[in-house]
Parts: sequence; structure tokens; C-alpha cells
Amino acid sequence: MQELHDAPLAPLTTFRLGGPVSRLLTATTDADVVDAVRAADETGTPLLVIGGGSNLVIGDKGFDGTALRIATTGFRLDGTALELAAGETWTDAVARTVEAGLAGIECLAGIPGSAGATPIQNVGAYGQEVSSTLTEVVAYDRAARETVILTNAECAFSYRHSRFKDDPARYVVLRVRFALEDAGGLSAPLKYAETARALGVEAGERVPAALARDTVLKLRAGKGMVLDPEDHDTWSAGSFFTNPILTEREYADFLTRAEARLGADVTPPAFPAGEGLRKTSAAWLIDRAGFTKGYGTGPARISTKHTLALTNRGGATTEDLLALAREVVAGVRDAFGITLVNEPVTVGVSL
Repeated sequence: MQELHDAPLAPLTTFRLGGPVSRLLTATTDADVVDAVRAADETGTPLLVIGGGSNLVIGDKGFDGTALRIATTGFRLDGTALELAAGETWTDAVARTVEAGLAGIECLAGIPGSAGATPIQNVGAYGQEVSSTLTEVVAYDRAARETVILTNAECAFSYRHSRFKDDPARYVVLRVRFALEDAGGLSAPLKYAETARALGVEAGERVPAALARDTVLKLRAGKGMVLDPEDHDTWSAGSFFTNPILTEREYADFLTRAEARLGADVTPPAFPAGEGLRKTSAAWLIDRAGFTKGYGTGPARISTKHTLALTNRGGATTEDLLALAREVVAGVRDAFGITLVNEPVTVGVSL
């Protein structure tokens, strides 16, 4: 394992923000990951696990402890069964499954970060979620002090959530396994209206998986959601806030406030989210509360391509970013009575 001291953490995150860490370990095997975690637990050393860094907001003071960067590799395809090491770059793995003619995760192309992070928040986009195809997660259980295999049901997936978020310090993901579909090179049935429109087909239809992947990449790039070091709109964590899920009463109150603010002819977006629940759009709320694309005057601003992404325009600090996030949260709450929840994990800071 590579070991560094007083190492910068900002280069390990897509925000390019955050102070140094006392000790940085880079693990390239599952055994190294387990050994490092056990050593930290035995000595009572605070531990920060880092994969692709695409969902992290690290405080300017950094992290006083050990940061463990998981850089394991492994892509194994057996028929339609896929196993990925936690450190595999997710979007590269998606590309390889499409090249193999398999369907199930092609619309998750372009999502930054590592494979091991995908089950933690049940990564999803453009009508697909990893929970739809994931079969097992191999993880080190810090409470039981052993490696365990968790089934899909045991992961307790829901919208951008899993049991790993309920107890974030307990499990360290080592491998993820999926059951994909051999559809003769075609995609899974398209579920997302924007994707179907872009492809000129109806929702529910299939298209060549490679075409679906390429279309999603173009849609994401148009919103600054595909990493590009030259494009500051991608110096972000992607969607900074989750889409709010409201009870029927909360949704009715929201409609009343929206009508009072915007007029009766404006209908906020709403989608079924389970019995008695509705999901609305965080991007819509942010925009209608007055935080439009490019909002801000400092080094941290809303993306010029998508209102749901907060970005580092170069030279920002984490506090700059959090100040903007707090302003957006307060503005949406004042306008619509809804409190947005941040999607990225915060380290040493909070909204």
C-alpha cells in the first residue's frame, strides 16, 4: 500500500475542494483494504474511505486521521453475471458491458466515481438504478469484523438510499455483482421520457444499447454532468440535492404556495414515489426560487448548464460552496416550504 502524510485531499474529489489528511493510504487489493480498515479500528483512528471522490464535500481543514483511497481493479463477466472491484471506474465498466452486448446499466453511463460507491446511494439516472440489476454486495463489516455478502434485499434500497447510508461507518464495499440482460445488443426498455425523446422512440421501447449509452452521455454532457477538467461546470458532485419526496398533505401545501408565487397556470412536476407519496423536482424548485443557471458572483456558483449542480469555478473554498448551498436551501424553503437535502457526503462540515 502506498502511504503519504499530510497529503492534499482536494485532488481526490471532483469538486477539487478540501484540506489535507494526516495520513493517506492507497489500497490496490481487497486484502489491503481490509487490513487498513482493521488497523484503523484497532487503534481508534478516524477513517475516511474515498473511491472516485465524486460525492464528497470535504472541509477546508481537511481530515485528522487516515484516508483510505480504494484503487482496486477487477472486471469479471461470466455470461450475464458481472462482478466489479470497488475501485473500478464506473463509467468505464458500463462501456465494457455495452461492448459485450449486455443491457441493464447502459443509461448509467457517464456517472463519475467508482463502482463501490454505486450501491451506497443507489445510484440512478435516466430511468435506471443500480438496485434494478445489482444482486450482491461484498463488503467488510466493521462491526462483525468479517467480510460479508449482502443480497439485494438486504441492501434495503430506496430512492438514493440504502442500508449503507443508514450506518455509514459500518460497511466498506469491496465488490459489487450484477445480473445483466442479453437482449441481442439492445438496451433495456427505456423508462425515461427525455431519453426516449432524444432517440425518437416511445418510452418502453428498446434501442441498440450503444446508442442508448451514447445518447445519455450527450444528454449528461449538455448538463455538465460528464467530467471534463477544462469545464468548470463539471467541477461538482453532479446533482447536489435530492428530489424531495412529499406526503399528499405536504404536496397540497406545496401546490398552494407554488400557485401563490407563480400563478394557477403553472403546474409543478410530480411523480409517483410510493403509496401516499409524490416526488417533485429539486432543479425546478431551485430555478423557480430564483437561482437560475450560473447564479452567483463568487468562485462557487450554480452550473451554467444545470441548476441542480453547484460548482467550483476555480479558487473556491469549501466554505464558499457551503455558503451557496445554504443560500439555495433557504431560498427554496422560503419560496415553497420545502427543505432540500444535500446528496453528497459531507466530511468535517455540514449545511
